[in-house]
Amino acid sequence: MVYYYQTPRWINYLMKPQFTAEDLRKLPSAKVKAAFLAMGPAKVDELHHDWSFWGRSSQFPPPDKDWNTWLINAGRGFGKTRCGAEWVREQVKLGHKRIACVASTNSDIERVMVKGESGFLSVCWKHDKDNKGKHMGFPEWSPTKRSLTWANGAKVEFYSAEEPERLRGPQFSAAWCDELAAWNKDIDTWQMLQFCLRLGKHPRVCVTTTPKPTKLMREILKNPKTTVTSGSTFDNAANLADTYLVAVKEQYEGTRIGRQELYAEVLEEAEGALWSTDMLDSAGIKHEDVPQLARIVVALDPAVTANAESDMTGIVVAGIDINGLCYVLGDYTDKLSPQGWAAKAVQLYHHHQADRIVAEVNQGGDMVRTTVHGEDETVAYKAVRASRGKYARAEPISALYERGLVKHVTNPTDGASLNELEIQMRTWEPLGKIGSPDRLDALVWAITDLALNGYAKPKLTLAYSSAKGLSR
Repeated sequence: MVYYYQTPRWINYLMKPQFTAEDLRKLPSAKVKAAFLAMGPAKVDELHHDWSFWGRSSQFPPPDKDWNTWLINAGRGFGKTRCGAEWVREQVKLGHKRIACVASTNSDIERVMVKGESGFLSVCWKHDKDNKGKHMGFPEWSPTKRSLTWANGAKVEFYSAEEPERLRGPQFSAAWCDELAAWNKDIDTWQMLQFCLRLGKHPRVCVTTTPKPTKLMREILKNPKTTVTSGSTFDNAANLADTYLVAVKEQYEGTRIGRQELYAEVLEEAEGALWSTDMLDSAGIKHEDVPQLARIVVALDPAVTANAESDMTGIVVAGIDINGLCYVLGDYTDKLSPQGWAAKAVQLYHHHQADRIVAEVNQGGDMVRTTVHGEDETVAYKAVRASRGKYARAEPISALYERGLVKHVTNPTDGASLNELEIQMRTWEPLGKIGSPDRLDALVWAITDLALNGYAKPKLTLAYSSAKGLSR
């Protein structure tokens, strides 16, 4: 049986550009059904893929033309990925032929940007046309080439922030960067991308991210050629589960993590934090500028359990030169089993040609030594036990930073970014709600062993250096 509907006058209003999906949601369900039946399958399919209809006003770039970077700084579930994919789709319609997309990791390329619920293969349409009416069609995905190609010749190439050097050589007229605040080699990747944006009259970048107070994020926000769209998780409440919204609001409303992850606030140092943004920014040094080091240690703050609720295992590598200046070489903190963190610590011990592994044993006791030596019984090992509170242990290390005696490598060669460590340093409060600051604990043990146990004294350092040599 076929039903024929006489098109009501209000359906003509529905087809007007100013009518939005939000307006549609306000209509009685009977009218919505009648509207779709009146449209027919082809028009419904077209409407389904019409982002200008479904998108909220905050999900479109600002009308102002004087910008190079559109930063969508928004909370979890805002619809950032959909924004990025639809923006790239629009660039293809406008005639751009070479576009770059940069994900946080290699796995995020296909899992999120290409095949995710809001990725390209979900938002593109087989009947797509460019702004000149030329058929674009549905893009062809090539996993081996990591590229999407449209029928009109437009091509999107995908890159990972783990491999910034792959951005040497290609050139583009537009780019989409997803979850920039989580990029491991963020500064190197961003810089390499800027050199690639040299096609067309006005190359632009769309950045979609939940914020973290990284140095790169602060630099982009300060750039006068950046336009910012801010939004919260709750802006997209119509498309999120009610139970999810209630749960996150009850658990995280009013907390620092909630302000960041739900409301997209770029949080700087917490009140009472021992490290400031200026202090850490001034501590930066490039890997190639690090001198020969007299001693290197791998510091370990181990988790003694291995389940979903377990803490992270703090692992930080640091060294000291003959003048008593310390260098934090990398943060390798991860959620690992005892065997996993022992293997990681031993691997780093050999990779960095370290002098010893320093491990906190307050919880693990002799198990820590046994597990480490189970991986390699030849490694030099020192157990340390906390007899004072975290603040008391961290305060003298903060004083070394104030005096300029600790440097942070800004571009570790193996991708061991210090971003997360620096965020924890700026935001940890002794009486705050943040749990165990595992990265910070490992850092404190490393610098304590290097700088506060006598090894930084010139005559001792020189004697040690002379005996062992400085070639690493």
